[in-house]
Amino acid sequence: MTTDTSRISISAHYTGYVWFKHGLSATEFATSTGRLANAVLTPINAFLRNVAGADIDVFLLQRHSVIDHQIERLILEEGVEQVLELACGLSPRGYRLKQKYPQLRYIEGDLPGMAQRKQTLLQKIGVDSQHQVFPCNILEQDGELSIQSLLSQLDPTKKTAIVTEGLVNYFDLATIKQVWSHMAQGLKQFPQGFYVTDLYPDFIEHPSYKYVQFAQKLVGFFTRGQWPLHYRSDEAIQQGFQEDGFSHVEVHDPASFYDTLDMPRAKTQTLVRIIRAST
Repeated sequence: MTTDTSRISISAHYTGYVWFKHGLSATEFATSTGRLANAVLTPINAFLRNVAGADIDVFLLQRHSVIDHQIERLILEEGVEQVLELACGLSPRGYRLKQKYPQLRYIEGDLPGMAQRKQTLLQKIGVDSQHQVFPCNILEQDGELSIQSLLSQLDPTKKTAIVTEGLVNYFDLATIKQVWSHMAQGLKQFPQGFYVTDLYPDFIEHPSYKYVQFAQKLVGFFTRGQWPLHYRSDEAIQQGFQEDGFSHVEVHDPASFYDTLDMPRAKTQTLVRIIRAST
């Protein structure tokens, strides 16, 4: 399969600027495209804060904080020594984690154009040989751009985690479930494998659901595609990931970390879930 997913890259510029704006990354991660997208969305964010109790940045920061927390738990409590971040975009996660855990092996993957740009960015900042970026298309089932190709770059004797952020809702459920199955299968070659991701469910009873539908149209406009929501409940999410080959699945609501993590709070119920699954 050679489906081109380059249409989603503008979101990498916007989120990259959000991380920079909130002090989570270096200047090099901010782009002119990201600044422009931030400016365009400023009045929309103000509208969402007034009517929905949170803006786009709040939900982005919530998911980013909880994903980071889950990965650090895996490093400190489970002994994970290798991390593969797929569809990395301008994520500063590897840059930050390598500063905190220099022994960590960190590989990032993205479509060829973005991968080259990210590798150049990291070289400009200065990173060690244990932090690399490779071209990858998560829809490729085999070959040099496949997930398995990236996993083969890692030590098969060490515990390993895959992480994705802001990725899965760009694909319909049938497509992303195939990707999850490939991930689960690939992680089984390691002593223990983990997967951490965010997911926006289809919570039709959510008090701000109509604004979620507005956000779907907004994302679709910026990416020239769809932004489908997946699963109607936490239980359905857990069952779905188990069907895809993960043996243990945790579903986390960011609100449960309000008292323990430094992140903004939404005035209404949260809209995103963070999944930690293992093989």
